[in-house]
Amino acid sequence: MFRSGAPGFRARCGYFALTRGAGARTFGSFNPVAGFLWLQHHNGFSVTTSQTQPLFAELIADEMRQVDEVIRASLHSEVVLVRQVSEYIIHSGGKRLRPALLLLTAGACGVPGPQARTLAAVVEFIHTATLLHDDVVDESSLRRGRETANELFGNAASVLVGDFLYSRAFQMMVSVGRMRVMEVLSEATNIIAEGEVLQLMNCNDADVDEARYLQVIRYKTAKLFEAASRLGGVLADADAKLEDGLARYGMHLGTAFQIIDDVLDYSGNEADTGKHLGDDLAEGKPTLPLIYARDRGTPEIAAAIRTAIETGGLEEFDAVLKAVHESGALEAAREAARAEAGLARDALSGLPDSQYKNALIELADFAVARSH
Repeated sequence: MFRSGAPGFRARCGYFALTRGAGARTFGSFNPVAGFLWLQHHNGFSVTTSQTQPLFAELIADEMRQVDEVIRASLHSEVVLVRQVSEYIIHSGGKRLRPALLLLTAGACGVPGPQARTLAAVVEFIHTATLLHDDVVDESSLRRGRETANELFGNAASVLVGDFLYSRAFQMMVSVGRMRVMEVLSEATNIIAEGEVLQLMNCNDADVDEARYLQVIRYKTAKLFEAASRLGGVLADADAKLEDGLARYGMHLGTAFQIIDDVLDYSGNEADTGKHLGDDLAEGKPTLPLIYARDRGTPEIAAAIRTAIETGGLEEFDAVLKAVHESGALEAAREAARAEAGLARDALSGLPDSQYKNALIELADFAVARSH
């Protein structure tokens, strides 16, 4: 965290406020499609040649630019610190998968337009609010290769600005004027909060099994994917069968995505992932690679992993990392993610054929093939 004597900063009420002058830093300038183009760039895709862009990126590139304009306008607050923290986290290079998912499902249902773009921004605000709170709970210092907001501005500011983003998201969803939208998103935010608490309860618990792990990620991560996918059908007034199919697609996609995130915690390149290798173990989180390595390893390996989960920290990280790799746990976890991606593709059977449907199928493949 910046010290109180650092140029351009002054400590006040538990947070660090940006000051004017030669030493001041600002976070207001950003590439309006930085997050989405980051997603393309880090998978070897050109952002200038349509032939090499992934279909899911190409189809909605213009809409994503408009979504980011909605995000920019909706971040306005008379409170300077709210703007600074919000802009810092929103514009720090996230993948923008959840808003992209909403735009793709809305397009697949024939209803692209202003309401879909507004709700795409709402989904991104909800996601960002969870990140702000999550980083405080986890005491994280690095996200997307940059200092976390709590590391830069302090815990109090991060929590309170997360609350601001939640409330702004609900203001925006009200403007759409559809009760079903509010039902879907209010349920999602409630379940996400339960997922955060479930994860907290699982930390340092070496007895967590695969079922308990999956419950956490379906609540904490996959639920917002599910809501984003469902909303495309809601905007189209789709029948219950199609709406539920879209929701299942999002749930399985989000599950696959989180499993791969947990695999990358033991196999990713820090420069690509933007996170420290071993962060989950340091926090005592029993993720799927650890669960598989514990259950498939020798009694000695199982004991070492149980101790590492129960104590947290990285003292035994090298030994645990070796066990995770040698036990086949990483490939087993990837296979579980591929199975979830397959279920996601199957859930799209009710959609008519279109470029949007093809893009959603491609997105399921991306979720498990990515390296960051």
